[in-house]
Amino acid sequence: MVENEEMKRAEEQYSADSIQVLEGLEAVRKRPSMYIGDISERGLHHLVYEVVDNCIDEAMAGFCDTVDVKILQDNSIRVQDNGRGIPTGMHEKEHRSALEVVLTVLHAGGKFNKDSYKVSGGLHGVGVSCVNALSDLLVAEVHREGKVFVQKYSKGKPLGPVEVVGDASDTGTIITFHPDSTIFTQTIVYRYDTLAARLRELAFLNKGIRIRLTDERDLVDEFVQDESGESKATGKKIHRSEVFYSERGLSEFIDYLDAGSDNHLIQSPICVSADKIIPIDIALQYNNGYSEKIYSYVNNINTIEGGTHLQGFKMGLSRSLKNYGEKNNLFSKLKDPLAPEDFREGLTAVISVKVAEPQFEGQTKTKLGNTEVTSAVSQATAAAMDAFLEEHPKEAKLIIEKIVIAATARNAARRAREAIQRKTVMSGAGMPGKLSDCSESDPEKCELFLVEGDSAGGTAKQGRDRRTQAILPLRGKILNVEKAVDGRAFESQEIQNIYTALGVRVAVEDETGEKHMDLSKLRYHKVIIMTDADVDGSHIACLILTFFFRYMFDLIKNGYVYLATPPLYLVKKGKEEEYCWTEDQREAAAQRMGKGTDKGYTVQRYKGLGEMSEEQLWETTMNPEKRRLRQITIENAAQAERTFSMLMGDDVPPRRQFIEENAHYANVDA
Repeated sequence: MVENEEMKRAEEQYSADSIQVLEGLEAVRKRPSMYIGDISERGLHHLVYEVVDNCIDEAMAGFCDTVDVKILQDNSIRVQDNGRGIPTGMHEKEHRSALEVVLTVLHAGGKFNKDSYKVSGGLHGVGVSCVNALSDLLVAEVHREGKVFVQKYSKGKPLGPVEVVGDASDTGTIITFHPDSTIFTQTIVYRYDTLAARLRELAFLNKGIRIRLTDERDLVDEFVQDESGESKATGKKIHRSEVFYSERGLSEFIDYLDAGSDNHLIQSPICVSADKIIPIDIALQYNNGYSEKIYSYVNNINTIEGGTHLQGFKMGLSRSLKNYGEKNNLFSKLKDPLAPEDFREGLTAVISVKVAEPQFEGQTKTKLGNTEVTSAVSQATAAAMDAFLEEHPKEAKLIIEKIVIAATARNAARRAREAIQRKTVMSGAGMPGKLSDCSESDPEKCELFLVEGDSAGGTAKQGRDRRTQAILPLRGKILNVEKAVDGRAFESQEIQNIYTALGVRVAVEDETGEKHMDLSKLRYHKVIIMTDADVDGSHIACLILTFFFRYMFDLIKNGYVYLATPPLYLVKKGKEEEYCWTEDQREAAAQRMGKGTDKGYTVQRYKGLGEMSEEQLWETTMNPEKRRLRQITIENAAQAERTFSMLMGDDVPPRRQFIEENAHYANVDA
């Protein structure tokens, strides 16, 4: 009876007055995740990309060749280009400055007029207006027609009209904005490396454009290279800064991505360029490794889920190589039939297409749907590969031999995979003997801790919440899959145990050639890597992450993989104690307890999980209410790919260079 009365009242209250109309940019502030993906660190950095994308669009149109990005002291961002400058004249329909229209009206911009921009990344016209809506202060400065125009905004609303503040001898646009902390509640602190990865990528994709990134928040040691190539400190402190510029474009991108790969099969990348139906640029390289690394872009947008351009590339590549091998009788010794993935083992490729009217799946633009692109890319790829193979018979033979080896190894790996499938819970077999499972059956509530060693595993089993937390101890360092063929990876007992415990099958290719895992039977929606807080522990964590990146990427993509962060120190004085995760926290705790002296307190350094009692491990690292988990995300797949290949591969010089360039930014505990 009560329920019926409540429903009746709800019906009466739902009237025309209940319908809200959000005006201007209110919709963006009300539902920011609909426009920028989320309001975490990812969305925060997306604001910068939206502004920079406008500069790149101006460059693609031929009016800009320099972009300057600065992280200012207060975490404001300043983006300047030398393009034409946003128009400032009166907009005929809106009866206000065109600059104000661009910055305050959704779906307003020059991207819809193909006379202004043939192709662009910000196709929906919501980019810079969304940045404006989600900033507590945005200043637009336009150099155009010999004058400097300025207008200020707060939370999407102009603080005054467009003003002329001086004369200008150049042209361009300067956007300075500070993200609104009431929207980005997690953090408004920008990561230099995250921005650098995207700007570097844009420089490779748009050769001839110079992009500079500068961080004005902190000073770092200045390093220069001497005549021998060694990095040496000058003793000076400078703002961290890099210039990203590429003369060769995608082939240079391939060299960068392949820095940590094994020996190349061909001397330099194969380049594909066509501009009949759509502009197509492709670069590819084969090496002796086992990984397939293909990155696809549409109008500079990283289509991480591929689409018709990626499908066309795979079709053209396979057709050309298969035809050449059969024509020259190079597959005669192969007993098993070839599969599409055999043609791509050890391949690194970048595909970039420019499409005037791209059809993406959703605002996130992660998959291209234009059907006409498939045949265009397939034909261009096949034609370029046919010419290369005929002109370079020695390299062609090496590639075909690589394909034959890949096919043979694939069949061995298939048998190993089938052995794993028979052991999984889906086929009725039991769990790994070392797994201490949880009692909860809802995957969304369940966590699996992958723990380094039996000793720490035992402590974790004693300290866990048995209802929702499962423990799987791993013996020593698991196989480095970066250096192993599939067959060896699946023969590893530790890797088999991970598959079995998670309840998932090995990733398989779909009809488009993409590898995906069936996650419908995944038993845990949090997979937490928990290792010691020392160098060996970090190495083990890196090995496990390499495995997930190569073989269970869908888990990372769906946000299921985490790193536990055990504390480094326990500062104690009498009954007072404080756990510390950083040196700054340790110093602050010691200062407070010692009152400026070294007396009266003790500091315990935790180097291993086994040094903690089960109560301490629960309290600091496993308790959901107090622990610090780091979710593993892939903001830039190409950069992550290069890092994994470089750090976990066989090639030493790139790894040494990486350490030399980054050691002064790291605090490594030996």
